[in-house]
Amino acid sequence: MSLKIQVKNLGILKHAEFSLGDLTIICGGNNTGKTYATYALYGFLRNWRDLIRFSVSDAQIQSLLTEGIVKIKLTDYVKDIRQRLAMAARKYTAQLDTVFAAPEGTFRNSRFQVQSGSIDLLDRESEGTMSIGRVPLFTYSKRKGSEELIIALSMERDLEKETEPSLAASAIRFALNKTIFSDAFPNAFISSAERTGVAIFSKELNFARNRLLEEMGQSDKKINLRVLLSKAYQSYPLPIEDNVDFTRQLEDVAKRKSFLAKEHPEVLEDFADIIGGDYDVTQNDQVYYVPKGTRRRLTMVESSSAVRSLLDLGFYLRCVAKKGDLLMVDEPELNLHPANQRRVARLFARLVNSGVKVFITTHSDYIVKELNTLIMLNHDDKPHLKRITEENGYRRDELIKAAQVKVYMAKEELLPLEEGQKRRRRGLTFVPADIHPRFGIEAATFDDTIDDMNRIQGDIVWGAE
Repeated sequence: MSLKIQVKNLGILKHAEFSLGDLTIICGGNNTGKTYATYALYGFLRNWRDLIRFSVSDAQIQSLLTEGIVKIKLTDYVKDIRQRLAMAARKYTAQLDTVFAAPEGTFRNSRFQVQSGSIDLLDRESEGTMSIGRVPLFTYSKRKGSEELIIALSMERDLEKETEPSLAASAIRFALNKTIFSDAFPNAFISSAERTGVAIFSKELNFARNRLLEEMGQSDKKINLRVLLSKAYQSYPLPIEDNVDFTRQLEDVAKRKSFLAKEHPEVLEDFADIIGGDYDVTQNDQVYYVPKGTRRRLTMVESSSAVRSLLDLGFYLRCVAKKGDLLMVDEPELNLHPANQRRVARLFARLVNSGVKVFITTHSDYIVKELNTLIMLNHDDKPHLKRITEENGYRRDELIKAAQVKVYMAKEELLPLEEGQKRRRRGLTFVPADIHPRFGIEAATFDDTIDDMNRIQGDIVWGAE
């Protein structure tokens, strides 16, 4: 299922449409709305389950609780998907102030819309478990070729009777969401542009504790702890908040193994080559960097900015990545030497070919041109390209197809006519870039700057003649 996003009046971004590919790239100058779009998309993907609520009948709940199983015809829920998505988008638009940690009313004129392609229920398989803690409560399954979703109690439980109907309703809604929208809304992991600071100060950024202690110390009145905790992250956009939480939990995160660690260990080896070592976590979430070939352990303060910049990406790859995920990286080139920017581009291509979708914003000509190379080399019918691939150390699993990639240039252009307007206005928008299987990505935002620099240097050298 394809996913298309449209935003209007989102910060400085006046109007933009973009679709997700296996690899999605948003390029452009500073202050052109790239991060606005990225944060808005991430917030929706993180919260969509709370925005789409299917109605559940008392009969379905009773069947699950008394018979231990309920069978649901999915076609009854799919027929009004467009309306459900439109309603979810309206609810989400009303939450943008919170997502961006902005003053109330900042996004009152904004609009966020989401559209999906058609849903092929017969071709879809789905199964999973709903748990509380580590205790599985319900299982759900949907076989390929069937339009029926089956939800069952996984075991007998000794729960308070009055809580069971609400748990059953939650289980049914959870299973419906996962089955119907699993292809459209991937699990998103974001690495924000503030990640370098987070790597150093994650211990100090315990917002809830600091805000709670501060307000408790200044007041002798009765304090509502729930209200205080809900306000704790108010000054920080959601992606930054999630970056901090992830980094602060690295001791627990490091105990897990991603599918990449199990099935594609070479991807982790490539990442270790990029940072020139590995990360190590001790008790109390103390994170160290261990340079390759040494036993020395450096704290994040002692480590290079590149090592800090890639910290959360490293633990995502090693510990939590799942097939079908959407990895979102805001400016992956931060603090990286051009050679490592090229290597990161190749790493992203390998992730795409391993089953992880990638979404990036970038100013880096090196990243875009390296991705160009990977597209241009991906032709089995041209012997000279095979030779070039081998001579320059490229691997087959790094090459990508033009059809896998979507690129958008953030810049000022004439916008579509709005209702009531007599003439088109100019504003910041996203313009899709042409991607040719033979010539790669047409990224004029970089080429114009490079051509201008070459012209000036040519005048310096030859202008006196």
